[in-house]
Amino acid sequence: MNIRTDLALESISAGDLPEGVHIKTRGRAFSITEIVIDDDSCLSTIGKDRGRYITLEGSSLSRFSDDYQLMAQELAQELEQLVPDGEVLVVGLGNNDITPDAIGPQTASKVLATRHLSSSDDLCGEFFTSLRRVSAFAGGVMGQTGIETAEIVRAITSELQPAAIIAIDALACTDISRLGTTIQLTDTGISPGSGVSNRRMELSEKLFGIPVIAVGVPTVVDMHTIVRSLTGRRIKGELPNMMVTPRDIDRLTERASQLLAFGINLALQPTLTFEDVRGLF
Repeated sequence: MNIRTDLALESISAGDLPEGVHIKTRGRAFSITEIVIDDDSCLSTIGKDRGRYITLEGSSLSRFSDDYQLMAQELAQELEQLVPDGEVLVVGLGNNDITPDAIGPQTASKVLATRHLSSSDDLCGEFFTSLRRVSAFAGGVMGQTGIETAEIVRAITSELQPAAIIAIDALACTDISRLGTTIQLTDTGISPGSGVSNRRMELSEKLFGIPVIAVGVPTVVDMHTIVRSLTGRRIKGELPNMMVTPRDIDRLTERASQLLAFGINLALQPTLTFEDVRGLF
């Protein structure tokens, strides 16, 4: 059975736990599962590279929770583990004109960009120039630009020389209960479109020579998977298929991107409080 998912948690739960895979759980506002894969031997069996995969599961991200501040802070704490010191380039992957694919661009637009701030600028106080240098970019998709996103990011990385990249994208899952309720963080990079069988050039440390931390939220699941989960029947491959997204996808995209931006801003700028970051929106 072909499993269309970007979530390591689903790839592993679909079968027995392979050798070299370790799982830890924790969390308060979220139920957090950390999967550590020791080597590349799992690539052929579960399709995941060596690295860390952190899955945060909670209630629907389309609704504001009473634990919103704790959720943002917990997300920031998990992300801090993966991001090295130094300048960071934040990249929003996806198509802002297609709502289920717009989480990347919408999150990038809310990230606090500080690379342009200079201590010699009279308009920039000491507080602002003490922040970590961060730049943010969302360049659309290949169908809009004719250029692979990885090629654009490689050119920008060559010029800016950041210490790491954070790439944000919409994901695919197999369990409909994880649609819009789950966040995945990983230090293995990302292959845009892989969950919907439209794999593009990967963004990874292999390509750029610096860590690439991928952040994503599942916004789509394919119809065959839904039918299998409801009926238990195997679907014939020749039957037409389609990608399905939640009914409140507009609100989900808006609010999930805001939560992701909260977490990224808090993780990259630890001197800022939750109230400081809220003032950015």
